[in-house]
Amino acid sequence: MSVREQLDKEKLPKHVAIIMDGNGRWARKRGNARVFGHQHGVKSVREVTEAAAELGMKFLTLYAFSTENWNRPKNEVDALMSLLVSTISSETKTLMDNNVKLKSIGCKETLPQDVQKKLAACIEQTKNNDGLTLVLALSYSSRWEIVEGVKHIANDVRDGKLDSSQINAEIFSRYLETADMPDPELLIRTSGELRISNFLLWQIAYSELYFCNVLWPDFRKEHFFEALLDYQGRERRFGKISDQVKK
Repeated sequence: MSVREQLDKEKLPKHVAIIMDGNGRWARKRGNARVFGHQHGVKSVREVTEAAAELGMKFLTLYAFSTENWNRPKNEVDALMSLLVSTISSETKTLMDNNVKLKSIGCKETLPQDVQKKLAACIEQTKNNDGLTLVLALSYSSRWEIVEGVKHIANDVRDGKLDSSQINAEIFSRYLETADMPDPELLIRTSGELRISNFLLWQIAYSELYFCNVLWPDFRKEHFFEALLDYQGRERRFGKISDQVKK
C-alpha cells in the first residue's frame, strides 16, 4: 500500500505551511551556483501544490522569500526575483487548470515593480477559484507582521475604532496578514535544519512540526504524503490531557 493510500482523508489538515530549505546546498553539491537550486525547487513547488489540491486541502503556505533574504548577495537576490517573475507567468495556467487561488503575504511594496505586477495579475486572474489557496510568503517575516499588526491596532485605538479593553488573541489575529485563513495545523521544514526562521510565529502556536532531511529540490509528493501520515499519527491535545481529547 502506498503512503497516499494509507492517509485518512477525514483527518487531513486544512492548512499546511512549508519552509522550503536546502536549495543552496543542493546546488553546491552539484558544483553549481545557488540559483540553480532555486530553479530546480520550482518543480517541488509544483508537485506539492498539485498534491495538496488533489487531496482537497484548503490552504498551502510556502515561505518563498523572507525579509532577511534581502541581505543575501545582490546577484542571488536579482536571480531569485527574475525566477519569481518567470515562474508566476508560466504557472498561472496550471493554477487555473487546477482551480487554485493565489494569495501572498508579506511586505509586497519592497518587491521589484515587475514582480508586484505579475503577482497582482495572477492573484486577480485566480481570485474566483475555490479549490486550494496557495499562499506565497514574499518579503515576509513574522516579527515584521506582528509589529505591523500592533501599529494598525494602535492607530485604530487612537482613532476610536477599537477599545483597548477589547483586544484579545482573536482580535489581534484579525490584524495579521493571515486574517482570513485558519492557522496551519502542520509546519514542514526540509533540509534537516531545526529552526522556525521567523515564519508564522503567532499562527503556529499549536501547529505540529515536521522536519525532514530531504533538500527542497528533491522534495516530491511522496515526501509530502509521508509528512501528512506522520501528522495523522499524532495526538493534538491543545493543552488538554489524552483522556479529555478522546472523550
